[in-house]
Amino acid sequence: MGQITIEKPDLEIGDLPESWIETGLDQLLAALETGSRPKGGVRGIKDGIPSIGGEHLNDDGGFRFETIKFVPHSFFEKMSRGLIHAGDILVVKDGATTGKVSLVRDDFPYDPAVVNEHVFICRPAEDVYPPFLFYFLFSKEGQDRILENFQGSAQGGINQSFAPGTAVPLAPLAEQERIVAKVDELLSRVTAARARLAKVPAILKRFRQSVLVAACSGRLTEEWRAEQVDIESASELVKRVYKQRPNRFDTSDLPEVPEEWTWVRLPDLGKLSRGKSRHRPRNAPHLYGGPYPFIQTGDIAQSGGRIIRHKQTYNQAGLAQSRLWPSGTVCITIAANIADSAILTYPACFPDSVAGLIVEPKLCVAEYAEFFIRTARNDLSQFAPATAQKNINIAILSDVVVPLPSLAEQHEIVRRVEALFKLADAIERRVAAATARAEKLTQVILAKAFRGELVPTEAELARREGRDYEPATVLLERIQTNRPEKTATERQAERNHK
Repeated sequence: MGQITIEKPDLEIGDLPESWIETGLDQLLAALETGSRPKGGVRGIKDGIPSIGGEHLNDDGGFRFETIKFVPHSFFEKMSRGLIHAGDILVVKDGATTGKVSLVRDDFPYDPAVVNEHVFICRPAEDVYPPFLFYFLFSKEGQDRILENFQGSAQGGINQSFAPGTAVPLAPLAEQERIVAKVDELLSRVTAARARLAKVPAILKRFRQSVLVAACSGRLTEEWRAEQVDIESASELVKRVYKQRPNRFDTSDLPEVPEEWTWVRLPDLGKLSRGKSRHRPRNAPHLYGGPYPFIQTGDIAQSGGRIIRHKQTYNQAGLAQSRLWPSGTVCITIAANIADSAILTYPACFPDSVAGLIVEPKLCVAEYAEFFIRTARNDLSQFAPATAQKNINIAILSDVVVPLPSLAEQHEIVRRVEALFKLADAIERRVAAATARAEKLTQVILAKAFRGELVPTEAELARREGRDYEPATVLLERIQTNRPEKTATERQAERNHK
């Protein structure tokens, strides 16, 4: 994207490139107006002329139209102000997004369209290139200058006096167009980079799931197995731990696993039971606020596989109607978020919306069991009824069959999965940092643009080429000469809208 140094994007007043001038925003506008709505508002009006409010301006200087509103045709025909034209700059007048700006480009989807009473139309005068003025008002410096005119409380805003109160830089016209062309070029590259970065989290999610599937099918450790000698098979391991084989079941419809592996049911890996929260209502205040961690389904969903924090605790009364599960317990949600899983890293209680698996350490590694639950999550969620409160039960979990490798291979699987996940985590952190830098680049580019650092100034080019040029002072005089005189009616309308 070129060598763009991130610096403080502030433009000091008076610190202007050669041949530029600073003036009030009002001096560069052919019109400054706002719109209106019919008496009683526009709720329930399903058709008519689109009415653009502050909620339709997005953070990138464009628009979002998920919930468009309308004014009736009959009302529109009586409107003398507020009609949107291509090249208009829309500015939010009030509320939390005061000062937000968007440019009406040629691809604006509605014609005709109007603004409501919460939005100003700033219509640049002839010989002011609309994108140039927009980019300045969109920049951090431009936003700061607009908001210097904010009046009232948090829900206050700006009135028409913001235009003369907002100082803006003016470059020679040819330079305005070159600056915009360069800004557009750079911002398109920033946008493309951000779009690519935005795809990475989904790719990493698929990568992690592919790793787990490979781990629980034997593919991840296929070469490792081939190098081993005298490793006890999983079938022999099960027989040794239980003295006799647990109840057999038909495996003919199950996926093929390595011959050293075997299929077992989830309860065969240890002790599987439901959490306890006998007291009703469950949120009774007298149960909470003590020293015993209380894990809820949301804590498990947000844990990333290991529970290292919690939001709630039980006191002695809470513990008395519940149960303290040991560190290393595999927690599986059976309500709300079906089959989210994580391992306790400290003793904790959890409610009956969570099942706990305490693995037999001679047979199973808790991390392997938790990895497998992640691969089975989608299948398990299919057993939840299509109700507002989805849930499964212990009986469903007890029927889940698990591909079991030898204990040594489980340890190797866990080591490899954790190494690959650590790599994915590192990539994710780098992507997050790159995304944060990309998000700052827009303002960095704009700051450079209005310091005259993106393209040669018109004065500089004129010297190189040995020609004359029109400085911004002369341009401003022509703009003011060509601006139409306001009628008494228009001046009164402006006063009424202040």
